[in-house]
Amino acid sequence: AGGECGAERVGRIPGAGPALTPQRGPVGWRWIAAAHGNTPVSVLGILFNTGAGQHILKNPLVVNSIIDKAALRRTDVILEVGPGTGNLTVKMLEKVKKVIACEIDPRLVGELQKRVQGTCLANKLEIKVGDVLKTDLPFFDACVANLPYQISSPFVFKLLLHRPFFRCAILMFQREFALRLVAKPGSKLYCRLSINTQLLARVDHLMKVGKNNFKPPPKVESSVVRIEPKNPPPPINFQEWDGLVRIAFVRKNKTLSAAFKSSAVEQLLDHNYRIHCSLHNTVSSFLICYILFLCTVTYIPTFVREIPENFKIAEKIQAVLKDTGYSEKRARSMDIDDFIRLLHGFNSEGIHFS
Repeated sequence: AGGECGAERVGRIPGAGPALTPQRGPVGWRWIAAAHGNTPVSVLGILFNTGAGQHILKNPLVVNSIIDKAALRRTDVILEVGPGTGNLTVKMLEKVKKVIACEIDPRLVGELQKRVQGTCLANKLEIKVGDVLKTDLPFFDACVANLPYQISSPFVFKLLLHRPFFRCAILMFQREFALRLVAKPGSKLYCRLSINTQLLARVDHLMKVGKNNFKPPPKVESSVVRIEPKNPPPPINFQEWDGLVRIAFVRKNKTLSAAFKSSAVEQLLDHNYRIHCSLHNTVSSFLICYILFLCTVTYIPTFVREIPENFKIAEKIQAVLKDTGYSEKRARSMDIDDFIRLLHGFNSEGIHFS
């Protein structure tokens, strides 16, 4: 970083600072920064683990564009996941109150610490070492990150279910994943990920990023997406919602009537239905007879309702689908409002998905 923090440091990833030249060393190729006057040369001898999603964003133009789109404020606390060697981190530190960087690789933690050591940025950086999916997220105003692509889906939902609410997230994803996030009903890419994300947030595709902007380059193209959580969130039990959507999108081109005829689905919903009934004083005719026998009464209490002996959950499911008008609909063409109405129809009949 330059400006008020002093002279620009050396030893950065190519394209993210001073010019670098490759030299072969005992552990492979290293990138060595050219000295500036009497500034000592720093060596970055890191072998990146691409299997763990270590693709460092090296293009400063892309870094600056991401920061501009995040609309950072001086008072912001920023969450960054996978800071790598800090190309994005350092630029953000110059603009915000604090950056909380979550990194799982101790080698990269060391490089990030060295990068800000002795500068006015050091006391604005907090590093959390470990798996971000296994730890509670701290308070933050915005999340800006070049995510390891393997954790994209679980991290998005961890983010969206996080409280208190944050303002927005500007995240780098694999291109296809990003396009699934913003896909609309009828699109080939429209899926459970699309509708679940759009239920909880407004999602926008901001820009495409080519593979050559990374070191080492990934095998796929990338995109930057903006996610803004809906506040207040929709008044829906997300576990119930996701249970319904999961069944519908297993075969998204099938009619819902066909999708719900799966024996596994019927067994699950029958189990849930009976639990729901037991919690709401609805029992089988056998249990009613047993109650009458124990209580030596000849009437059924008004608070106890009966499940018929010939009750079949499959018939009840199909009746709900028909009554709501979704029996012949396909998940691929249904929007959020459609699924909300369908979920209400099932819940009204005591059929639950969680």
